[in-house]
Amino acid sequence: MKAAMPPVISVSHLSKTYAGGRAALKDVSLEINKGEIFALLGPNGAGKTTLISIICGIVTPTRGKITARGHDIIHDYRAARSLIGLVPQELTVDSFETVWSMVRLSRGLFGKKPDDAYLERLLRDLSLWERKDSQARTLSGGMKRRVMIAKALSHEPQILFLDEPTAGVDVELRRGMWDIMRRLRDAGTTIILTTHYLEEAEEMADRIGVIRHGELILVEEKKRLMQKLGKKKLTLTLTAPLAALPSSLQGYTLSLTEDGRELTYSYSENGAAVPIAGLLESLAAAGIGISDLRTEQSSLEDIFVSLIGTPA
Repeated sequence: MKAAMPPVISVSHLSKTYAGGRAALKDVSLEINKGEIFALLGPNGAGKTTLISIICGIVTPTRGKITARGHDIIHDYRAARSLIGLVPQELTVDSFETVWSMVRLSRGLFGKKPDDAYLERLLRDLSLWERKDSQARTLSGGMKRRVMIAKALSHEPQILFLDEPTAGVDVELRRGMWDIMRRLRDAGTTIILTTHYLEEAEEMADRIGVIRHGELILVEEKKRLMQKLGKKKLTLTLTAPLAALPSSLQGYTLSLTEDGRELTYSYSENGAAVPIAGLLESLAAAGIGISDLRTEQSSLEDIFVSLIGTPA
């Protein structure tokens, strides 16, 4: 039997309290695995950016330990930081530098030897090669975002942090960014993503963590989370309106619309048998005719709101 691979990132009992006494993070422990896309979700001010900033060595923790591939982020900073690429939320590019000069400089800052062939492949993968000699000020917001990803990947990191990578990017470009993330993940890069677009986390993530008031309240595989907390809703349109639910249907979690024309049945799919067939038989036995039915499934946004009480 194969031994489990050690986590790429290990966060143990991490806390951060700022000078004014505000606790930004409270006893956070988390392990992130090689080659996964991990989405960190939470409302504004929950502690997402603080957590990323501490792991990347930008902010000093109050307590706790963090390792990247076994290297302590504080005591072995150089080795740990060389494994990490960071794309911050803010667009920070030098307006008068060319794309090519920025990525070459970024690689050099990490002490990496020049490798123009690697940088060319990187820019081609990000659809930036044709603009390699363009100054940043001539680029669109979406292209600037891709330049920041290129800079973060210039030193060939194994771990990539993306803090709101598609903020301010239109839908088409967002989907292009998703393709880039998938290719990086498939090539073995571990990606940690924060996003306000819950459809993005639902589309991209392998696992999801939810942070609230500085506490990590949930870490779960996305598929399992959707199964465990997701709900389905069956809406039945009746052939004739009902004044009230007959007693024979009291055992089901049904709600009747005010006009009596639709019945709604909510249920979860967590492995238990869902008695829809029994419900339909009970309706038929009660003489209630159905002209149409439709089902809806809860999204990650619905689950998030049920946990947090507000959209991300």
